[in-house]
Parts: sequence; structure tokens; C-alpha cells
Amino acid sequence: MNKSVNKIAIVRLSALGDIVNSAIVLQFLHQHYPTMKIDWITEKSFAPLLQNHPYINKVHTLELKQLKKEKKLSLLKETVKYLRSLGPYDKIIDMQGLLKSSIVARLIGPNTHGFDKNSIRESAASFLYKTSSHISYDSNIIKRNCHLISDGLNFLIDEKMIQTKENIFPSKPFEFDGDPLRKNIAIVIGASWESKKYPKEKILELVNELNENCYIIWGNEEEKSDAQWISSNSDFAKVAPKFSLQELVSFISSCDLLIGNDTGPTHMAWAQNIPSITLFGPTNERMIFETSKNHAIHSPSKVDIFKINKNDFSIREIDVGIILNTAKELLQ
Repeated sequence: MNKSVNKIAIVRLSALGDIVNSAIVLQFLHQHYPTMKIDWITEKSFAPLLQNHPYINKVHTLELKQLKKEKKLSLLKETVKYLRSLGPYDKIIDMQGLLKSSIVARLIGPNTHGFDKNSIRESAASFLYKTSSHISYDSNIIKRNCHLISDGLNFLIDEKMIQTKENIFPSKPFEFDGDPLRKNIAIVIGASWESKKYPKEKILELVNELNENCYIIWGNEEEKSDAQWISSNSDFAKVAPKFSLQELVSFISSCDLLIGNDTGPTHMAWAQNIPSITLFGPTNERMIFETSKNHAIHSPSKVDIFKINKNDFSIREIDVGIILNTAKELLQ
């Protein structure tokens, strides 16, 4: 890396799981360039996850969803003025690869870096970068994130470094209120699409077979209702409290195992080096980095990552017994 690169900005606006899977690069940047200042630009709702991170100098927040909803010219001008006031930065790296994130990066400054037109979801975004990196779009998401950073800043992140990573986020111990003789298992029942959700009836069957302390994590009122239904029909399931993002990290970091759909809280288990089982239907293992203790279980469906079928409900076909056996192996 050029010694003149002393301060960078990372643009990763959303969503929760993508931010979790992007934040792995922070520790590698710090290892190689410990004096570099790293700022992060994100949507305001996700900022608490990144605030007080030991390797982040400052978190800058935007409210693009509000801007899209209200469509006020004054709010647009205010946002543009705010972005142009940041920095200066030696390099701005867009880890999201969308047109909106590339525009944000370009408004911050001219020295932008991102995926090239053949590596990106929205190819138009690549034309706003000063420099770019190439890696196949269907490559593993963690490897894509690490390649973008390492290629853009001229250092190496190899697979062994990813395998032996430190916990991505700081956390505090969590005090469980369940049977101390049983394991503590987090169950993530939510997801951004209905087709990514494992049926609550099968989750009920699973927690009853596990015979451990199972805490059902929820993110909205519909999920809370499902969690209450599972809990009311099981002696082993409890509805988890409503967590802030930082509390959720601490809770998951204290669990013995997490089982969940392809969604943000599930990815947190891998981030915190906690054993996990991720269930896939319309998406696939590209979204996680599998290890000896972080497993994927996929439905029989064939997934085309270039054309995701949100009407693929094949996750419902995953046998409870397969999840149960994998869970028992990981708990041992």
C-alpha cells in the first residue's frame, strides 16, 4: 500500500447480514496497517452495530430510506452536502456494489474503489469508481469482501486468515436464565423473504427433540407471535427478549449453538466464532463461510445466484432429523 493512504472510508449501507459479512475486513486492515484511520458509512439503523468498534475511527450515518420515502429536495441537498463534507479520504471503498452506494462513495470523494462491471450486481455502479477489482459474482461472499479490500489496498488476505479470524464484534457476557445443565441454543426464525423461513411447526419439532434451552430470536411482531406459539407448545423454548444490535451480538456470542435461516442474526454466529447451522432454500452456501463448526444445510432446490427465485419455498422440505443430528454433533 502506498504510504500516503492513511485514512479510508468504507461504504456498506445495508443490510444487517451484509454488514456483518463485510466487517471481517476491519481486523485484517488493522493487522497490516495499524495506524490507518477507517471510517464507515452506513444507514442510521445499523450504526449501533459498528459504533465503539475498536478498529473504526468514526461511523457516519445516512437515512436513504427516509429520503426515498419523503422525496424532499431539501433533504436530498442536505444529504449531498453532508457527504461532501466528510473526509478527505485517501481512498473510498464501496463494499455494497449498488448504484446508490457508488453514488454515495463518489459524493464523498474522487478516489473510489469497487467491484468491476463483471463482478457486480448493478454494473452501472462500476463506472463511478476510479479503480476496481475483479472476482466472480457467484464467489463466496466473504472471499469477495476480503478480495475487494486486499486488492484495493495491495495486501494479502488468505483463506487461513479467514479461518482463524478473531471475533468480528466486541461483546459482553450474557447471563442465561434457563436450566444450567442444558446447552443454550439460539433459534433465528425470521428472514427478509417468506421463502427463506423454516416453518415454525418444524422448529417446534426441532426444539422438542433437542431437549436444550432454546431461545427464539425475533425481529418484528409477526416473528414474536410465532416465537410465542413455539414457546407455548414446548417446555424447551423461550421467547428471547427484544435486543438492541449490540445486545444481540453479546447474546449470540454467549450461546453454545445457533440455528437459523439465511439472515443477519444467523451470520452473527459465524462472525463471533460460535457454532452454527444455516438453513438454505432459495439462496445457497455462497452467503456464508463454512467451517468445522459453521455448517450449511440446503434444500433439494437448485439455486441460480444470478436469478434468485423468491418463490422457491423448498426450505420447507429440509428434514428436522438432519438438523438435529448436525446440532448434536456440534454440541459435542
